Amino acid sequence: MAFDSTPDQPVAKPVVPARVSHRLQPLRAARALGKLIADKEDTSQVFEIMRALSGNSGANGYKRLISTVQGGRIAYEREEFCERLSDTAWLNTFGPGTVGEAYRHFIAPRGLSAEGLAEESRKTADGEIDAPHPLAWYGRRMRDVHDIWHVLTGYGTDGLGEACVVAFSYSQTKSLGFGLIAAAGAHQYQKIGNGHPYRKAVIEAWKTGRQCAWLPELDYPALFAENLDAARERLNIRRPLTYLSIPEDCRDRPLTRKYDA
Repeated sequence: MAFDSTPDQPVAKPVVPARVSHRLQPLRAARALGKLIADKEDTSQVFEIMRALSGNSGANGYKRLISTVQGGRIAYEREEFCERLSDTAWLNTFGPGTVGEAYRHFIAPRGLSAEGLAEESRKTADGEIDAPHPLAWYGRRMRDVHDIWHVLTGYGTDGLGEACVVAFSYSQTKSLGFGLIAAAGAHQYQKIGNGHPYRKAVIEAWKTGRQCAWLPELDYPALFAENLDAARERLNIRRPLTYLSIPEDCRDRPLTRKYDA
């Protein structure tokens, strides 16, 4: 019998997130929030805040995802949704009235893209968003559905719309980062003092997030083929009446977002 005398080669250890849950870093979050308020277009500060205050929300969300039949299948398949959303040919297959068409029309005039948001998320100093690990994959999934949640909820990318979407997202994910950004946005708007119900709009978004279906477990490629109005009704996502009651030129102030496609 012959034996291979070649010395054993060291086996590279896989890169995985350092912790299943992250220690809360309120000072880091406060610094990032200050920078975001000072420069409303610095989207990278949103991810700084989310990283600082993520706690165990990601682990809890992933655990909930795999506890359902559909969520378990999605987690098993572990599709990189950013790649699908970056496929223009795929997006162009969705016809009038569908969620897919609404998403396409939402991102195009604003110069938004899933990859653009992904690049912003990679600017976090100690981020592990691209790690080959289930929890990192779940984090990428939650990042990639952000603009879809805009479409489903009816909130724009103006400052108030962003505050409302993160309030909605806080209800869905229980991530304190979303809660802080939503509260800060509501406070900044309320200081304007023009009589518009900004805080009420943000609270309404938070309530909608609590009362509707749990969106992280959705089969989004299948959802894109659904009629938008029918999907909203099925998921119990209510029309954002308070937000829509505020004139458009009064919505785009304290916290906005911009990134290149």
